[in-house]
Amino acid sequence: MNRISLLLLAALSILSAGPLAAAEVARREANNGQVILEDVPEIPVALREQLKRYQNVRSASVVDWTSDGRRLYVNTRFAEVNQVHQVASPGGARRQLTWFDEPVGEVVRQPGGEQLALTRDTGGSEFSQIFVLDSETGQSVMVSDGTSRNSQLVWSEDGARLAFQSTRRDGRANDVWVMQAGDPASARLAVKSEDGTWWGPVAFDRSGERLLIQQYISINDARIYLLDFVSGTLTPLLPAAEPPASEFAQAFRHDAKGQADGVYFLTDRGGEFNQLAYQSLTPGQAWQPLSADIDWSVTEFALSLDGRHGALVSNEDGLSQLYLFDPARGVHRRVTGIPAGVIGGLRFNAAGDRLAFTLNNAQTPSDAYVLALGAEPLQAGALERWTASEVGGLDPGRFVLPELIHYPTFDTVDDQPRQIPAFVYRPPGPGPHPVIVSIHGGPEGQARPVFSSTYQLWLAELGAAVIVPNVRGSSGYGKTYVALDNGVKREDSVRDIGALLDWIATQPDLDAGRVALYGGSYGGYMVLAGAVHYSARLKAAVDIVGISHFVTFLENTQDYRRDLRRVEYGDERDPQMRAHLENISPLSHVEKIRIPLFVAQGHNDPRVPVSESEQLVAALRAGGVPVWYMKAMNEGHGFRKKENQDRFGEVTMLFFKTHL
Repeated sequence: MNRISLLLLAALSILSAGPLAAAEVARREANNGQVILEDVPEIPVALREQLKRYQNVRSASVVDWTSDGRRLYVNTRFAEVNQVHQVASPGGARRQLTWFDEPVGEVVRQPGGEQLALTRDTGGSEFSQIFVLDSETGQSVMVSDGTSRNSQLVWSEDGARLAFQSTRRDGRANDVWVMQAGDPASARLAVKSEDGTWWGPVAFDRSGERLLIQQYISINDARIYLLDFVSGTLTPLLPAAEPPASEFAQAFRHDAKGQADGVYFLTDRGGEFNQLAYQSLTPGQAWQPLSADIDWSVTEFALSLDGRHGALVSNEDGLSQLYLFDPARGVHRRVTGIPAGVIGGLRFNAAGDRLAFTLNNAQTPSDAYVLALGAEPLQAGALERWTASEVGGLDPGRFVLPELIHYPTFDTVDDQPRQIPAFVYRPPGPGPHPVIVSIHGGPEGQARPVFSSTYQLWLAELGAAVIVPNVRGSSGYGKTYVALDNGVKREDSVRDIGALLDWIATQPDLDAGRVALYGGSYGGYMVLAGAVHYSARLKAAVDIVGISHFVTFLENTQDYRRDLRRVEYGDERDPQMRAHLENISPLSHVEKIRIPLFVAQGHNDPRVPVSESEQLVAALRAGGVPVWYMKAMNEGHGFRKKENQDRFGEVTMLFFKTHL
């Protein structure tokens, strides 16, 4: 039976039978009517009590230093959603500065003072507005137009102008705009996106006369431009690469007189991984590689305000390594003594003698750390932990650390089976344990060994092993690997899940007869595709805001995203590609799904619209497949409000207890 027939059958089965059939779908409301639950049993009180400690884990991430370089702004949650706080010393109390009903998104401090530019949306719609907050008084004012989508906030070094990305011109184009500080009416279009690609500001030079601009076409094709405000010209930093390269602007370098003389950027031009590089602004100069000895991608780079100190982070098989960088000599040195984990949010203080960053690992949530720096650029001093986020009264010493494994899949590299990396969390005891395979989204994402209270819950309370694979198409393993699932090769990544099921069957402590899939967004598509191909080898699946049909997804996703997604998945307007997308869509083969599903969706999702879940649930029910459905009316692409996260976790736990 094809997709159209199944959808028609689902509609007719309700309409023809009238109220009786409609009532067969048990519907309840929760969280003051903001959450709709269909065919979900009542959550036992004992289960809710069991989950409370895991639901009260917090985290904190670095935002920036205060202007005097003595205190930190951090993003953390003490109520329902993340807000901005200030911390005055290592281990000091977190003083809350924002009190919005919605979580705070980007936060950037205005140079020279304590005003913060920040973004927030409503109900997860992602149509974020820009606010300027006086962190001393708590007063904020909206400086965007109230209707467009805004992001990528960048202050000029004197704090006089704010650059940002916005869709305000036509509702779909990702353009670059610039406004004078405190004057929303001064906003002017600076760079117009004519081709549906992503354009955003990165950094002003010290004079404010030039702005680094990033164009993003796809993960394998990203380009850097220089916008000159005096001449009005937009010039590429480098000639276009063939084949295309992935290049990301980082910062201007300035000479002793304060004039911008070059640009630091990341590039995979001529190699597999993104390395730090430098391009002089003197005509005729070739670009210079600066981290060629690091055989992994550099993911982040930062310069101190005076340009004397630098730092970079590499992603080495999922774990971060921190390096200090000497801009004068173009050399770097690895920092030892940093706990193993994932690092981000590099921020130098005003004096350039301290470096703040966020660190997360499998046993501790994200927290703010500060590294003292010596007088010389490569000298590292003591490391201090500024925040210690709560873990709900749980014992971190009992949290399970993952094991990195590589399992063989169906194709070969140099006449040997290709190896797929995966992180395996094994519960204590001999087993055999049930298995939950958690598949990341993206598709160009990467599963890394970060803290997850959800995984620790499943390990401790279900006795389930958790396996987190990085199937082909994942980032972090080179540009060849990330392109292995493009176009007609899309389902090769699903075959990697089949190979993982084969590997599970070889492990004596894992129960190949009790395996469930779990994933969100593109990971939700992978879950559904896995259920289509491997229902006979699975017990259940959880799909969170997943793509059920690529054609309807592309037709209904928000306008500002459509062309960007067409580059990754294919253009549904082309008849041949449309046929391919129809063929690989789970909804086209929904009759092959024969396992219970739990489907979760945010009603306001701009990325994967609610219709993707609604049509899937209707088709599954028409085919007699058991489906639990949760829809949050005040959420978008996933759940950000604590009460909704808690309810989702409770339903997921009950679902696995019931079916796994």
